[in-house]
Amino acid sequence: MLMLSFSMSESLSAQGLYKSKNGKVKFFSEAPLENIEATTEQATSVLNAATGEVAFSIPIKSFGFEKSLMQEHFNENYMESDKFPQATFSGKVEGKIDMQATTEQTLTVKGKLTIHGITQERSIPVTLKVEKDGISGISKFKVKVADHKIEIPTLVFQNIAEVIEVTLQVKYPNPAS
Repeated sequence: MLMLSFSMSESLSAQGLYKSKNGKVKFFSEAPLENIEATTEQATSVLNAATGEVAFSIPIKSFGFEKSLMQEHFNENYMESDKFPQATFSGKVEGKIDMQATTEQTLTVKGKLTIHGITQERSIPVTLKVEKDGISGISKFKVKVADHKIEIPTLVFQNIAEVIEVTLQVKYPNPAS
């Protein structure tokens, strides 16, 4: 679906379709023994400003960690990145994006978040700002690892939080006319 959205955006850019290929996603796990943080700037997204439809795709292996061993464990033991290479979200903004607004708009996006092959319905808060050169957005939300059947071995349960904080930042440049 996301690839279809990208190909459609090329031909329909004049109709309010925005795309981004370098969205930033950060997750943070606060646990008793160790905090874990990872970031990627390879999230791709399409936003239809007219309908409020939005889609994201994030390559799991693109997350970078402070320690290479953390990254290896994340990809092989927890996320099974070869089997589940992408995290995705597709949904729709509740209400309407005000393309004339000069201040930030706080909205909610309802949709389906798929991580580790498990899809969950989610309502995710987002703050959008319409600017001269496009639309920027930021969102911060929490994900329970158990909701996506990500197993944490009891041996390391004090190293990894049961709830992970996710921060997403995206900049959609104005579509080409």
